[in-house]
Amino acid sequence: MPGAPLNVALQDWVALRARTHPAHVALECSGEVWDYATLEARVASAAGALRAEGIEAAEPVAVLANNGLPIARFAHAIPRAGALFMPLNARLSAAEIAYQLQDSRARLLLHDAGLEALAREAAAEAGVRTLAVEDARWDSGAPVAAGASIHPDRVHSVIYTSGTTGRPKGALLTHGNFHWSAVASAANLGVEADDRWLACMPLFHVGGLSILLRSAIYGTTAVIHERFEEARVDRALREERITLLSVVATMLQRVFAVSDAPFPPTLRGVLLGGGPAPSPLLEEAARRSMPVLQTYGLTESCSQVATLGHADALRKLGSAGLPLSTSTVRIEVDGRDAEAGEVGEILVAGPTVCAGYLHRPDATAAAIVDGWLHTGDLGWCDDEGYLYVADRRDDLIVSGGENVYPAEVESALLEHPAIEESAVVGLPDDRWGARVVAVVVLKSGIDEPAAAVIAAHLRERLAGYKLPREILIETAPLPRTASGKLQRHLVRDRLRGGR
Repeated sequence: MPGAPLNVALQDWVALRARTHPAHVALECSGEVWDYATLEARVASAAGALRAEGIEAAEPVAVLANNGLPIARFAHAIPRAGALFMPLNARLSAAEIAYQLQDSRARLLLHDAGLEALAREAAAEAGVRTLAVEDARWDSGAPVAAGASIHPDRVHSVIYTSGTTGRPKGALLTHGNFHWSAVASAANLGVEADDRWLACMPLFHVGGLSILLRSAIYGTTAVIHERFEEARVDRALREERITLLSVVATMLQRVFAVSDAPFPPTLRGVLLGGGPAPSPLLEEAARRSMPVLQTYGLTESCSQVATLGHADALRKLGSAGLPLSTSTVRIEVDGRDAEAGEVGEILVAGPTVCAGYLHRPDATAAAIVDGWLHTGDLGWCDDEGYLYVADRRDDLIVSGGENVYPAEVESALLEHPAIEESAVVGLPDDRWGARVVAVVVLKSGIDEPAAAVIAAHLRERLAGYKLPREILIETAPLPRTASGKLQRHLVRDRLRGGR
């Protein structure tokens, strides 16, 4: 198997750092500071309380929480208890969350106070228990000490990710996946004892979660912001000795709008995901003394696969960079390796590739073949081996750093009794990178529903970021292949052309 992980035992990251440098700051959030000794105590007691609640080994425990110390605590405590940490997207609707709870067969949903109503609604539909992350029981559980070792193949997290077929699947990320991802990132960025990695992206996404876990693996500090606020990020970069930052292009543009001043030399790396960055943004970053590193990754590869170094940012404009040390990348066209410059499907192998999908052996077998993860993304490599991503999973829309899958939105539209056909595409947007646009064909003999009625129908089924910014009504059938497959690219091209 290509890139098979080394079968070496791992240690519990928090317990190890609590032994080696207990007074070093592990987490900062909203003025509260936990050193590694404090984090270890909080993790151990919460793990004990989880076991007292009857949580079983390898059972997924769902967490619906905004960024903060509680979700960071349970990202370590749930695996310590032997269960699987399953963070849920706080921007989803109750129906979407209920589906993931049912699909995962979770029995317990933890939530923070701000999301209690959403959690209770989803839990009631799914038939699961809820408990608040602020509950006093988490501080009074019999402490669970870390075991002597952890097998790298043991699953740590379940993170739901949607495919172009619409229904999300739970990617199984192991302790080994996170370990080798951290190793690869360290080889690329280096690790310094005073590193402070700012997490202003959602911690329920793999990019945000990776910041928490890598910081624990390294024994460095993760600084958590409850939400992205450009003025606060700008101030943190200038005044709080932040050394590393992970954002998407639209977030960086908003930070640049706060001030024209250059950034301090303490900022040694900004990982920029979510697709290729525009040239003016990279030029502005260079003018501001900001070292930007464009990246390509996905949930199933435990975040980063390739990263473009700061020195190559303009020379290789549009590239996602070279594969990291633990990842092997192939471009495949009709079952063969592509030539340099030839577009094909991006395949990834190595110890960061996930263990598959929860309860989905068929989907796992289709996605991971002979150790190669078939990403569904199209791209090419140049003659120097630099990776370029042509399209994110065919018709995937990346809006404001969030993935919107057209098939999921189309499915929700088709639940409306007046709609016969639907096509959802992304169109360029200066603020969000892409905006979601829906084209629908009504059933014959049906009165045209008001746009507000369709929008209300969708709001009951979808997260806000997935809602179309425009809903266009057509009279002609949507373009399809001879086999009946919807040709979204023709819809998108027509809309980009003005009609």
